[in-house]
Amino acid sequence: MLNLLMDPNTQWVLFGTTLLGITSGVLGSFALLRRQSLIGDAMSHAALPGICIAFLITGEKMMGALLLGAGISAYIGTYCIQAIVRHTRLKMDTAIGLILSVFFGVGIVLMTFINRLPSGNQSGLDEFIFGQAAAMVSGDVRVIAIVAVILLVITLLLFKELKLLIFDREFAQGLGLPTTVLNGLLMTMIVTAVVIGLQAVGVVLMAAMLIAPPITARYWTNRLDHMVIISGLVGALSGGLGTFISAPITGMPTGPLIVVSACTLFLISLVIAPERGLFVKAWRLYQLRKRTAQEQILQSLYERTEEQYEKTETIDAFSREALEALRPLSDFRFKKAVANLQKSGDVEAYKNGYSLTLSGCERAHRVTLNNRLMQMYAMHELQFASLPMEHYNWDFLSIPEDDRNSLDHLLKEHQLQPKLLHRLPETERINR
Repeated sequence: MLNLLMDPNTQWVLFGTTLLGITSGVLGSFALLRRQSLIGDAMSHAALPGICIAFLITGEKMMGALLLGAGISAYIGTYCIQAIVRHTRLKMDTAIGLILSVFFGVGIVLMTFINRLPSGNQSGLDEFIFGQAAAMVSGDVRVIAIVAVILLVITLLLFKELKLLIFDREFAQGLGLPTTVLNGLLMTMIVTAVVIGLQAVGVVLMAAMLIAPPITARYWTNRLDHMVIISGLVGALSGGLGTFISAPITGMPTGPLIVVSACTLFLISLVIAPERGLFVKAWRLYQLRKRTAQEQILQSLYERTEEQYEKTETIDAFSREALEALRPLSDFRFKKAVANLQKSGDVEAYKNGYSLTLSGCERAHRVTLNNRLMQMYAMHELQFASLPMEHYNWDFLSIPEDDRNSLDHLLKEHQLQPKLLHRLPETERINR
């Protein structure tokens, strides 16, 4: 591996794919947040006819001419998609599928025609379909480097304007920003990023370089600036990994391995990301179900105890059937929740059922009060429209005093105020 890394060709390929990954990740973040990720796929497929036409005009594989033809063709394809959406009843996905298929079909026809020419077999245009990163030379990498740096500098200078454009275009227009120009510039930048990546990963796989790094970054942050940075790093890491893996294996394609590396990083993030990963979500769901089951049992015990105490001023144990008549639970969840409540000292088990302890009565009172306040809030939601309950995580016991007093007044009106059973003396808690 060290000998391969000392090889100049490997160094050029590694440098080029890393720059391509950074550029694709950064610009792909804006395309993803604008819900236009598939436009990158259409751009890459639409570039193929331009490459073939440029070769037919020049008669040789001049990289500058081929990239210029690819850029013009991709930009025309993008304009056609937007024109179809604007002037017809077709949706964006239909327009993308139509343009992608038509342009790619035309490109395949032209490539077949070129391959039948006397010098067509040596054209090397087939490399643009699936990519041939190992065939890049120093001149190709210099072009990629110059274009990538220009795109990154423009993104840095116009970051605030682009952020306004993708999140609130109307607000940006109200501030006097030239949103049409900015939108055209962003599309041009994405087209350019697609064009410089065609030789490395090809027209078929280039869309993955615009989609996979931003999606991976989205799992790790909620901030656009952090997302752009992480997406660029993921793209760079994908390019480096693909090059490292393919370099020592003869005939192993670098471009597909770059895409596989990017998708592998996405799958890892999908599972272990701290905020949105499947493992974290599964753990949170488990904890939520566990807490909800315990709160259901506590509230059922509290309401049964409240009802019993009003009649006899004594507290009895209640059977599982009596509790599940209010809030049914599965056998496994009920037993697990009761075991946890016994372990925490909130519930005592007897031969004839279950009963709250003093500490359990206090906890059950808070749960019941919060749930009944939530019930009042749901019944009179318009009255509390300005109360951001998401900010308080639906904890009605910690809301501002004025709103809490209003909800307490509604509880009194509906006679739903829970009794303060935790104030009962211990001597009144003997009848089981």
